[in-house]
Formats: sequence, C-alpha cells, structure tokens
Amino acid sequence: MLTALGLDEWDESAYRALVSVGAADVPGLAQRLTLAEPDAERALRRLERHGLAAQSSGRPGRWVAAPPGVALGALLTQQRHQLEQAELAAALLAEEYRATAAEPAVHDLVEVVTGAPAVAQRFLQLQLGASDEVRALVTGNPVVVSGTENDAEEQAAGRGVRYRVVVERSVLDLPHGITELTAALGRDEQVRVVDRVPTRLVVADRALALVPLTSHRSEPAALVVHADGLLELLSELFESVWRTALPLRLGASGVAEEPADGPDATDLEVLSLLLAGMTDASVAKQLDLGLRTVQRRVKRLMGLAGVTTRLQLGWHAYERGWVARD
Repeated sequence: MLTALGLDEWDESAYRALVSVGAADVPGLAQRLTLAEPDAERALRRLERHGLAAQSSGRPGRWVAAPPGVALGALLTQQRHQLEQAELAAALLAEEYRATAAEPAVHDLVEVVTGAPAVAQRFLQLQLGASDEVRALVTGNPVVVSGTENDAEEQAAGRGVRYRVVVERSVLDLPHGITELTAALGRDEQVRVVDRVPTRLVVADRALALVPLTSHRSEPAALVVHADGLLELLSELFESVWRTALPLRLGASGVAEEPADGPDATDLEVLSLLLAGMTDASVAKQLDLGLRTVQRRVKRLMGLAGVTTRLQLGWHAYERGWVARD
C-alpha cells in the first residue's frame, strides 16, 4: 500500500513491524520478518533515509518508528509536489506539441505502427489516455488488440471511462469469449453483437483511433489515426454498426442477446417519471422498485435507444413515441 511513496514491500513490512512493537533491534526484526540480518538492517537504513525510522538515542542498537501521521504525511506532501511538477511539465509539453503541430504534415495524420509489442503498447496508451469513452468493434479473430480483455480496460472503466463494444457473434464461441464478455458486462460496459463487423476498430474519445491491419505478413501492424476527418468517418462507422447490433445482457443463465423489442410497461413508467423531473431514488420509491433496478432499466433504455446520455434518451423517447407529447 505504501509503494506509491517509494517503499518496497520489505521496507513497508519493516516499518509496520516497528510501528506494531514500538522498537526493535536488527536480530529481533530479522526474526520477525524472516529475513537475514543484513537484509533487515538494509531495510532499516532505507527507512531512515525516508525519515520513517531512527536509532534510539537512549537504547543503542534499537530502532524506533517515526510517528506515521508525521512521517508519512511528509512523504505524501513530497509526492504531491512531484506530481504537480510532472503535471506542469506534461502541460507545457502538450502546449509545445500543439504549437508545433498546428498544421501537421499529411504523413503525421496517420501513424503506421508495426510489430505486436508496438501495437499492443499503442492500444494500452489509447485506453489509459481516454477520459470520456472508448468505442470498439471486435472481430472473432483478434490478432493483438482485443476489445474485451485488457488490463487497461479495467483500469479505465474503474475511473469512469464508458465503454461501448460491438462484437461479432463468433466471439461468443471463442474459448474465453463468454468469460471476457461476462467480465465486461459486470463492469457496466455496454456490449452489443452482430453477425459480422466490417473491421477491427478502437476509438478513444474523439481524439484517436486505432485500426489493426489485416494482412498475411508475419508482423502485426495497425494505423493510429489523428486526422479529424478520418476520425469522424471511423466514429460514424462505429455508430452505424452500433445502431444495428443487439444488446447483450448478463442474466442468471449467463450472457444472452436481448431483442431490441422496445421498452416494457415498467420501463415506460420509469421513463415518464424521470422526464417529469424525479430523481432515480424518487422513481424507485414511487414504483416500489429497488434503486439499482431503476438504474438498470435506465441503462437498458439507453441501450435500446443507442444513446449515451439521459438528455439524449429523453429526446429519443419523444421521437420514438415511448412517451406522449403534451
């Protein structure tokens, strides 16, 4: 837990041990941590450099822990300062990049990435850099990029980045396909299925897109698209496939396709109350439903309408006749 402050696991264990016992000598600490005495002493010396431990002035050979509230607070302050400096440097570099790339050359608008490690790294960066939404088209034979399995995907979803993914039906037959889709749906990602997607594609926000290339070469390759016009084209390609795809849902029997047959009576009640200005909690109380049930129904309605915000849902509800106009 303290690795973010520059401590390794042995440093942290040594500090926790000192905090719990108050004071200890090197042999006692080594025995407690099942370490060799030289390793225990090195851990104590590192703690001393971080201001987390000191040798007792009254009892030679004994080490005492610095108060966590003071010592760790100082380290946190130092880390915050370093992060602020890094953020400032990143902002200055971004501004410099924008200034030099105000009118980029044509060859800079599309980047060709070659080799599996390079493609995987760009895919990782694409997701870690997303702040709003990641959209993906996933084929049944992903070479390097997979829209359903990636550590960065879990991290991005955990910090609030929305995911909309369309998979080919053949993905459901892959060895780990259902497992990966179940995990994605469990993170509240929106997943839909079609018989076939036209290409593999990942779009991060409206800033970057990655298109893995299909070829018979030994090395995988991909295009990273920066150009506004091409990005809009790829975004519209995704949206057109999304509109024709069927939502996947996670039920008691596992992952199943959900026919886009429109909202049921309860959905319409929920929608009408929300459009009347009621909160989710008030709607749940009014209809004697659980709060999570209301939220799940709203997500389902957004999926049926093919929208990502509640404002869009209200507009589509009127357009599709789900609610009456006054």
